[in-house]
Amino acid sequence: MTNALWHGFADMGAVNAAGPFVIARGAGAHVFDADGNQYLDATAGLWFTNIGHGRTEVGEAVAAQLGKLAHYSGFGDMTADVTLDLANRLSEIAPVAGSKIFFTSGGSDSVETAAKLARRFWREVGKPEKTIMVGRSKAYHGMHIGGTSLAGIPANHDGYGEFLPDTETVDWNDAKSLLGLIERVGAERVAAFFCEPIIGAGGVYLPPEGYLEEVRAICRDNDVLFIADEVVTGFGRIGAESWFASTRFGLEPDMITTAKGLTSGYVPMGAVFIAPRIAEPFHGGGVWFRHGYTYGGHAGAAAAAMANLDIIEREGLLAEASRLEGDLATAFAPLAGLDAVSEVRVGLGAVAAVQLADPATAPAAVLRLREQGVVTRAAGQGALQVSPTFVMTTEQVGELAQRFSDALG
Repeated sequence: MTNALWHGFADMGAVNAAGPFVIARGAGAHVFDADGNQYLDATAGLWFTNIGHGRTEVGEAVAAQLGKLAHYSGFGDMTADVTLDLANRLSEIAPVAGSKIFFTSGGSDSVETAAKLARRFWREVGKPEKTIMVGRSKAYHGMHIGGTSLAGIPANHDGYGEFLPDTETVDWNDAKSLLGLIERVGAERVAAFFCEPIIGAGGVYLPPEGYLEEVRAICRDNDVLFIADEVVTGFGRIGAESWFASTRFGLEPDMITTAKGLTSGYVPMGAVFIAPRIAEPFHGGGVWFRHGYTYGGHAGAAAAAMANLDIIEREGLLAEASRLEGDLATAFAPLAGLDAVSEVRVGLGAVAAVQLADPATAPAAVLRLREQGVVTRAAGQGALQVSPTFVMTTEQVGELAQRFSDALG
């Protein structure tokens, strides 16, 4: 098969030699390849298909919107009606009441927006020396220059030279590491701390007990903005019938970066939730945040998001994500007894990871799982990702775990 496509995060020599794995369609918790073979989708696309595949209702909503108005610039005072409606709807479910919504084209854009706004906010309130932004080891914050600089995945930095200055990295699981950095460089210089409630692409690591609450308190005590990167966890994946991890853990973040579950991946869209105190300097008149995207708040994408939220609410999918938290723990925890597995990380939301004892075996394990009728991927250092759609049944979770066992045993 001719393949002119340059795949992301890929050894293109290997892809060109074997040919691409073509996903042709999806239905519920399954996807089908170009030959019609069926697979359980262990990753919900890439953390995003919260409502499941093949929801024609979303496509119909997008088609109706495109037939009326596909999109128009959202710069200045302009907006589409559906975009305004979506912003108001998101503000109503925001962890911080009265949050403003800044639309982007995806998660990397959301992180970049939050980073720029953090620095700009401090300048507007008379503290321009607060420029240092802090991320964590293992963390992933998208692939723009700002997000790559903040992330703690060395392989994603290698080969590019220096990126964004005034960025620092602290230990992913030790709140005292953050406090130590702030004390060392001075709180008067630190602008923001970026925190994934669950580390995703860096290996699927759940937060140590009390960690999130502790780093939030450290930021509050030192006048550092707390930015929750909920591109993965937002819109229900965190469980506990919460829209956001920030709600489940009472974090009250200054900003939240989102994407993925906002539209369940049916079309690209992201959004930054901005707490009132951060928005206030820009909403009083005369101050511009000179930033935006051509497709930010895209009308067709907004229609997809509205339909996606309708489905989540109508079908009680926040409760289903909470049910999956228990299902995954029950079905996957026993896999820790396999010789090929060193750890199973599970117990928070619709997320799990099967950590291989030998990370070098991960690519082969992904292929063996494919032979067993499972699509997954390796994250971090040899962790097999499990982040199913919220419509995956308890029985399907058990079937998924059994196929993992057969492939790894």
